[in-house]
Amino acid sequence: MAAIIEVQGLGKTYEVGSEKIHALRNITFTVRRGEFIAIMGQSGSGKSTLMNLLGCLDTPSEGKYFVNGREVSSLSEDELAHIRNQEIGFIFQVFHLLPRSTALHNVELPLIYSGMSKAGRLDTARRALEAVDLGDRMAHRPNELSGGQRQRVAIARALVNKPSLILADEPTGNLDSKTGDEIVAIFRGLHRQGNTIIMVTHNQELANLTERIFYLKDGEVVREEKRGG
Repeated sequence: MAAIIEVQGLGKTYEVGSEKIHALRNITFTVRRGEFIAIMGQSGSGKSTLMNLLGCLDTPSEGKYFVNGREVSSLSEDELAHIRNQEIGFIFQVFHLLPRSTALHNVELPLIYSGMSKAGRLDTARRALEAVDLGDRMAHRPNELSGGQRQRVAIARALVNKPSLILADEPTGNLDSKTGDEIVAIFRGLHRQGNTIIMVTHNQELANLTERIFYLKDGEVVREEKRGG
């Protein structure tokens, strides 16, 4: 399968006063279309920094990053915004839903920037919610939904533009074990449908469902474990 992501010697350095902090060092890997990959490591290992770079939310200090063959560092701000909106679906531990908006409107939001008609947006958002079994909760606001239902809304929102890549940061971190298992089942289904997923998790059982696990320590990949997925 073709590579969707290529990372070559990626590094990120922050300057704090006169001190330089190397958050990431010499990260190199390739992700092929349809792969399900986990990133694991202790707090401070560089997981969040790496996810921010992969999601085009930050820029590397060194190295190269390609998305679908395009080098990210060579893109304009408008082109980066397009990639974030059209190519990448983000799922966070904190759901980042608009509290006064319905589930339907929260899912519709990414489509507003795509130029799709209002009717088309609503129809697409409805189908995305139905795909995560929330067809009967479209008119509910976040405070009227359980934690698991809110995460399902966030997943529907991430999928609504049919992104090339799904980035999930601790998607079960704020959920009880039963609800977490339900979200895991959704991710397994997304993978079976051919979605490319990169997920940061502390949950070893969840990581064991993936095809490869990258273990980070002090900003470096110290081990890669290949699994059956």
